[in-house]
Amino acid sequence: MQIDKATSGAPHRIVIVGGGAGGLELATRLGRKFGRRGTAEVTLIDSKRTHVWKPKLHEIAAGSMDLGDHEVPYLAQAHWHGFRFRIGRMTGLDRRAREVHVAPFVDEDGKEVTPARSFPYDTLVIAVGSQSNDFGTPGVREHALKLETVADARRFHVRMVNACVRAHAQPTPLRPEQLHVAIIGAGATGVELAAELHHTTREVVAYGLDRVDADKDIRLVLIEAAPRVLPALPERLSQATERLLRTLGVDVHTDARVAEVMADGVRLADGRVLPAELVVWAAGVKAPDFLGELDGLETNRINQLVVRPTLQTSADDDIFALGDCAACPWPDKNGFVPPRAQAAHQQAAHLYQQLQRRIAGKPMRDYRYRDFGSLVSLGEFSTVGNMMGGLTRGDLFIEGWFARLMYASLYKMHELALHGWVKVTLDTLARMITRRTEPRVKLH
Repeated sequence: MQIDKATSGAPHRIVIVGGGAGGLELATRLGRKFGRRGTAEVTLIDSKRTHVWKPKLHEIAAGSMDLGDHEVPYLAQAHWHGFRFRIGRMTGLDRRAREVHVAPFVDEDGKEVTPARSFPYDTLVIAVGSQSNDFGTPGVREHALKLETVADARRFHVRMVNACVRAHAQPTPLRPEQLHVAIIGAGATGVELAAELHHTTREVVAYGLDRVDADKDIRLVLIEAAPRVLPALPERLSQATERLLRTLGVDVHTDARVAEVMADGVRLADGRVLPAELVVWAAGVKAPDFLGELDGLETNRINQLVVRPTLQTSADDDIFALGDCAACPWPDKNGFVPPRAQAAHQQAAHLYQQLQRRIAGKPMRDYRYRDFGSLVSLGEFSTVGNMMGGLTRGDLFIEGWFARLMYASLYKMHELALHGWVKVTLDTLARMITRRTEPRVKLH
């Protein structure tokens, strides 16, 4: 195995594994602070070449977002902000030698681009996010699509467009499952995807697929095991969202547990079969399985690394975890910090300050999660949510234009952390101008 060795007397080595919202923000800030000055060596490792904010994946899947406007190449970001990017998937850890093991990177043609390598660290930050949890449900791996990566979102979009074209071109009547999309899981991802698809599928059909009747032929089915949609949010928001979805024609099934995903539909535990040509699994989350085998680091039942309030792992002071892959205490709720983009953003900002203290030999300070509420985008139709924590006294339920503004601001905070005010302002103006002249739905 090839080993990247640091020279003797080298600056403090910070290795960040995972280029999601939290990992990339942290690498960017540390690179600006230390990398350019040479006072620390910051390395980001990720298995992909580019970054996209994960809450945007449902827009890519629906075809309503131009990926080129929002994709951040890791190599370019590293060059401009003073850190190094190394491509590869983390496979193991040697805590005694303080090395991260990374698998060979193989391209789309099966050719090896980089060999297996190890990267030495003085401080390691694991920020590998989360993935869907199928709970061992039969047929999910074989027949359902997930929205975990940009490739997943693109795959769904291509299949959706192909399904519309196929239905338009075939001389025979539609089969029972044709043009039916079943979305399993009515959390934020499932609800947002259903609302976005209602609009974009109709635009796709309007581009000349006149043999398809969008209102009659296209059917969106949302399936949730809990008693209501958006079960993690206040009941008032859940009810308002379900009313809107039903108004749009989305077939909502609550208290419905999936027993099996089939090639042509979904079978529920009560025996009902819901025909579907496309099935999306958006229920449940867990951290990647490999975290449970990292040289003795403690994990919980969904593979999250157990961390102390300082975000240091329970078994090793030199290893930190943030974002969805971290089981971080939330004393105010006697539980753990929820897997949300705002949590990863806050933890990245906290670690940026604390790693400066660590390098300077100062004691670490605890992280405290501030819950600013939750917002769910329903595409062209509405945005609903609740604001809390430091913004209001108690809960403030919001919807409509103001809620959409707040939802957009969450993404702007992420962009600002990566690019700064000047670039974000210019890019936003450019998007506003081109949006007036380009079609909203992308068909590639």
